Amino acid sequence: MPSSQTVAVGIWCAVGARHETARLSGVSHFVEHLLFKGTRNRTARQISEEIEGVGGDLNAFTAEERTCYYAAASADHFPRVAGVLADMYCHSLFDSAEIERERGVIVEEIEMVRDEPAQYVLEILSAETWKGHALGRPITGTKKSLAAITRRDLIDHLRNNYQADRTIFTAAGAVEHDEVVEIASKLLGRLPKKSLAHSFRPPVPPTSPRIFIESRESQQSQVALAFHAMGYSDHRRHAATLFNVILGGNMSSRLFQELRERRGLCYSISSSLSTYSDAGSFDISVGLDGGNVVKALKLILKECRRMAEKAPSVAELRRACDYTIGTSRMALERAATQNYRLGSSLLSHGNIIPPEEVYATLARVTVDQIQAVARQILKNQSMSLAMVGQGPSKAELLALTRAA
Repeated sequence: MPSSQTVAVGIWCAVGARHETARLSGVSHFVEHLLFKGTRNRTARQISEEIEGVGGDLNAFTAEERTCYYAAASADHFPRVAGVLADMYCHSLFDSAEIERERGVIVEEIEMVRDEPAQYVLEILSAETWKGHALGRPITGTKKSLAAITRRDLIDHLRNNYQADRTIFTAAGAVEHDEVVEIASKLLGRLPKKSLAHSFRPPVPPTSPRIFIESRESQQSQVALAFHAMGYSDHRRHAATLFNVILGGNMSSRLFQELRERRGLCYSISSSLSTYSDAGSFDISVGLDGGNVVKALKLILKECRRMAEKAPSVAELRRACDYTIGTSRMALERAATQNYRLGSSLLSHGNIIPPEEVYATLARVTVDQIQAVARQILKNQSMSLAMVGQGPSKAELLALTRAA
């Protein structure tokens, strides 16, 4: 990115929460935390000071099928940023005292999510959507699983996964390819070459709607629905992306216009599409007064039914396509987004797909393909519904979803 003055760097590992056993639920996320807690060469404070001391950012995330450590800074600090990330990735100490401190920190993270109904409803929705499957377990693990993870478990997880064949190094911004290759080879060239193979089973969609309610005294009730969808390798994923935009992906969407603009039932309502290697989910979430939950759900399900029964107009599809391409182009002006695109594309597809190729594929999606995807996704038997707050009973919600 010749016009950029910054660089964003990432080290990615192709391991995540769905690769864990139930006993070790949360181990990937635990390891992610501990890589910030000191190496053979740097203390935890020195790790943060080396990046933040030059105005940079340093962070990480754990997802269902990947873990990523990333940083960004002025481009002249590229060697420093890459060096700190690689040191964390290859030489972390896993000090026993730090393990116990961080165990407590993650417990607080678990409690923080539980105290945020808008986040917590999505966590319990995921548990219902993928019930009995690793995808349904929280990425943080539970307090019970966290308490049982030992130092040996953490070190074994690192040694079995943080190896060359499962590692990707990415950089975007004011850097040259040859420089990136040279630094990556120097910093990561001694990683072990072969990691243990992952074995996991694909999820099985449910055969009837699933409902979970947690009653709480609150000003708002948080409600979320999910439907099983396709994975990121499915050729229909581009049509699914545009289907999401049309139904609930922005302020122009059908759900936002119907529930907020026309009815004034909520401040916001949104939908999202999550994709994994062999599965995915389409989610809708809304926060509103408990007395309006039934009315809102009827409207949501009505809009879902309308999407499945009739194709959108050509103008509606064009707006969704232009929105998706436009927001992508704006985001990709940032080095951090380009860096994320590189790692995600390599892990998902095995190669880097040029943005213009994606845009051209989106532009070829037809209204009939949108309707076909809607009919595939929006099925009663694959629906899960979660609610945190006050509202209708489980029996009422089951009757409502079955009637839809």
